[in-house]
Amino acid sequence: PDLVAAAQGQRRSPRPTMDNSAKSILYVGGLEENVNEAILHSAFIPFGDIKDVNIPLDQSTQKNRGFGFVDFVDKDDAAAAIDNMHNSELYGKVLKVNIARPDKKATGNGIHGVWADADTWVERQQQEEARKTQRMHDKGGEEQPQDAMAALEQAKES
Repeated sequence: PDLVAAAQGQRRSPRPTMDNSAKSILYVGGLEENVNEAILHSAFIPFGDIKDVNIPLDQSTQKNRGFGFVDFVDKDDAAAAIDNMHNSELYGKVLKVNIARPDKKATGNGIHGVWADADTWVERQQQEEARKTQRMHDKGGEEQPQDAMAALEQAKES
């Protein structure tokens, strides 16, 4: 499979058709590390108008993490892009293209951002600190270590 055939609208192997509830945001996996948003946009624009292209970057290397997202205006254009680009090659790497799904592990239910529980996390930390302080007060001084490593560290500090 090649990008030229896909760009010319030649259909490749059949894929399951998308129903009316399908979304227009595509996951594009298998990106070569030098592919950027402009390149990904250029590869997918032949299939229809694009709202947005996003490629998450690795924080340490500032290179892409091997995947990205293409958001089409029309879900039918997204379907055409899947039909033509799934298993095609871009910069020598085979692409995996399908409908993007929310990362439920990171977001809990796929609706809220990963920061959504930040307030409750702070509250839990404050409650834990209050419990530690109470235990120290009840024991009349230093809190007793709860495991062997904590005991070693406490002994090292003495």
